[in-house]
Amino acid sequence: MVVKKILILMAGFTAFITPASAQQTLEVTLSDAINMAVRTQPGMVSARGAIDNALASRRQVTASWFPTVNTNSSMTLSPSSGRFDPTTQTIVGGGSSTSYSGSLSANLTLFDGFRRNAEGSAASADTRSAESSLETQRFQTVLQTKQAFFGVVEGVELVRVAQRRIERAEQQLEISRNLLAAGSAIKSDTLRSTVELANARLQLLNAQTGKANAEANLARLIGHDGAIRVQTDDSFGAMVELDTAALRNMARDASPAIRQAEAQARSADAQVRVSRSQYFPSLSASYRRSLSGQDLGDLRGSWSASIGLSFPIFNGFARETNMQRSQVTARVSRAQMEDSRRQVDAQMTQQFSAHNNAVTRVSISQASLLASQEDLRVQQERYRVGLSTIVDVLASQINVDQAETDEVQARFDVLLAQAEIEALVGADL
Repeated sequence: MVVKKILILMAGFTAFITPASAQQTLEVTLSDAINMAVRTQPGMVSARGAIDNALASRRQVTASWFPTVNTNSSMTLSPSSGRFDPTTQTIVGGGSSTSYSGSLSANLTLFDGFRRNAEGSAASADTRSAESSLETQRFQTVLQTKQAFFGVVEGVELVRVAQRRIERAEQQLEISRNLLAAGSAIKSDTLRSTVELANARLQLLNAQTGKANAEANLARLIGHDGAIRVQTDDSFGAMVELDTAALRNMARDASPAIRQAEAQARSADAQVRVSRSQYFPSLSASYRRSLSGQDLGDLRGSWSASIGLSFPIFNGFARETNMQRSQVTARVSRAQMEDSRRQVDAQMTQQFSAHNNAVTRVSISQASLLASQEDLRVQQERYRVGLSTIVDVLASQINVDQAETDEVQARFDVLLAQAEIEALVGADL
């Protein structure tokens, strides 16, 4: 009776966590999920914004080669004070006066110690660094989306594994009941079969919970607020043979992480040149044209032009501090670039090992599944004729379930390793 109540409660809870069929569900393929994630993920939005900022900075540096132009104008109304005339006993003078003025000025830096050249190089390096960061972020987003998508598909298959376990448990329970009714089995066989059915339904509940969590995670990554359902085709899950030497060379030449580190190192070197330009004098020219008067039709003009030379002899070691900081940043960036190369190489080794391990486990689990299925068939037939016990049958059932689970997990471990390698080399396998 207790086992029966447990089965009823578990069935009710399973129905509770299963999405209602009336709920609108978005069906997505792997390519759909990747496109949506690349479009909506905050990391991608931030990376694209960094490129816009870098382009704006480069535009500003380009504009620094042109003169700056300013203009202003004003109108002044000044009341004049009156004077008392004792002869006429009246106030004379009074009224007000109006004056107008306007000016146009232009300033041009003729020489700034090659600062604009260095800033232009730095702006270009920053743009390339932002583009490399975007590429790195894109492959990381693709990797996260693939991991989430694979998690959903794996969850679907694990639900099917649990459902097949339930079917086997229900079949075995029916056999035990029939043998008990015929007097060929004992009551404990039926109770053990009932417990196995409860365990099978618990496994289904866990698998459905894991699938629901994976679907929620994928929905968040692709920016969808409702329920989702994944779609796969015949080519999904194909395992590829890896050319480790070619992939390692590809990673060294085109890995997004390495390219990003190299771009950041070039940007830091350019900032050193910007800091060095502060040690040179600067030469600038300016021109000003102004008009003023009390009548708009009769304004008097004047102009002025000047050339100035500026050379900061001592500024409290501010130049030296900036130079020191930029040089330290450049050294750190170069060290990070070298470390990034070594890190990618180490990660490639790890993922190659993980891929080979998973491929081997797929072969072993498939062979184990065939063996356990055959063993279960034999044990069930032996149990029917009284040559085996329910314990042997249930042990074989558990072995089949474990082999099916191991086979599913091994296949998706292969896919995850392939996705990791793709993110490292910056290309699809």
